[in-house]
Amino acid sequence: MWWRTIELQCYIFLVNCLLTGLEAVPIDIDKTKVKDVPNVEGEKIETPDTGLYYDEYLRQVIDVLETDKHFREKLQNADIDEIKSGKLSKELDLVSHHVRTRLDELKRQEVARLRMLIKAKLDSIQDTGIDHQALLKQFEHLNHQNPDKFEPRDLDMLIKAATNDLENYDRTRHEEFKKYEMMEHERREYLKTLNEEKRHEEESKFEEMKKKHGNHPKINHPGSKDQLKEVWEEADGLDPRDFDPKTFFKLHDVNSDGFLDEQELEALFTKELEKVYDPKNEEDDMVEMEEERLRMREHVMNEVDVNRDRLVTLEEFLKATEKKEFLEPDSWETLDQQQLFTKEELKEFENHIFEQEHKLKQKAEDLQKQKELQLQHNHLQAQKQEYQQVVQQMEQKRLQQGIPPAGPGGELKYQPPGQQQEEKSEKHSLGSDHLQPLPPQHVSPLQEGAAMAEHVQIHP
Repeated sequence: MWWRTIELQCYIFLVNCLLTGLEAVPIDIDKTKVKDVPNVEGEKIETPDTGLYYDEYLRQVIDVLETDKHFREKLQNADIDEIKSGKLSKELDLVSHHVRTRLDELKRQEVARLRMLIKAKLDSIQDTGIDHQALLKQFEHLNHQNPDKFEPRDLDMLIKAATNDLENYDRTRHEEFKKYEMMEHERREYLKTLNEEKRHEEESKFEEMKKKHGNHPKINHPGSKDQLKEVWEEADGLDPRDFDPKTFFKLHDVNSDGFLDEQELEALFTKELEKVYDPKNEEDDMVEMEEERLRMREHVMNEVDVNRDRLVTLEEFLKATEKKEFLEPDSWETLDQQQLFTKEELKEFENHIFEQEHKLKQKAEDLQKQKELQLQHNHLQAQKQEYQQVVQQMEQKRLQQGIPPAGPGGELKYQPPGQQQEEKSEKHSLGSDHLQPLPPQHVSPLQEGAAMAEHVQIHP
């Protein structure tokens, strides 16, 4: 549990997600009736995925650092200022040679992985604009200028990148869900393609599904006494009259580390979510269910997590149970009762979709034109080869008939020796000035074929 020190000091989700093991204990087991089970020595506890694209690299670096006794001791004694300032990262110079060698190897593997991913991305977008800033952002968790050595700067960059990314993780998920909901645009566009009768039928079906989805039992306010007592009774199998907040906390601290982390809190809302969402029902959206779970967890954290370290201590939990909001909470509005985006946001989103569709359409048209030009070029090349074959066939036919091959102007390329001597004598007596060209109307089939082939060569 030495990494828990960082959790409390850094106020970050980084260590909570990656460096704290979550034991596989079902939420409905009554811990009050189960004796403590000793941990098996050497047993590897599975940790949840953070969703970071460098999650595996982060896990491996942590596992290696954990094997160094000196670094582990320094980390346990470090305060928040040392961690934020990067002073702790400088302790990397004092770790064993074996640890540094292993870290160097991990960094080389990570750099190679990122380069491969970026190359694949460049290959896929070579005909469009490249967002160089987005590509460089993929190296923010390590120093890519020295790809072979894991240095203190690499550890500092890894901690800061993971801290920042995880702090913004929930906000990113909310934005993605909002875009998902605004895809209502597609349904409306589809309705425009239907005739009046079919459109009325589809709209009636949609309204019926909305009504059916909204017809569910009452949702208890997340983190309220009623909500926790329901978990106590239905999930834990205990008498609701014996509800005790302290016992409840210990029951649902599934890894017995003294904290309720975000995963343990989200598990408490399963019963509430099952009232609204059923994967077997067409009208229930499972993507929406996960967004609802996130909203519930954020609400409880805002109410209970006083020091904002993304962990709930027993003391914080017990203080929250003394508040009026715990005993007499307001009603909880589900997502289908809220307006998730404004008309302006929807209009902006639709314009963005339209621009993207226009670009894709334009690109498709350009590709089609290129394809047509290539087909024309291939056709002309085929014609050229055909004409050349005709010329060769005519030449072979003339040779078979004993006629010497002709040049481009119709002159003989080859003449028998006797005839050559006679023509030389005649030319010598007459002179070159008396040579007469062939009449213009005298064009042999051979010349015609050669002229056609030359025309194709010049005008592909």
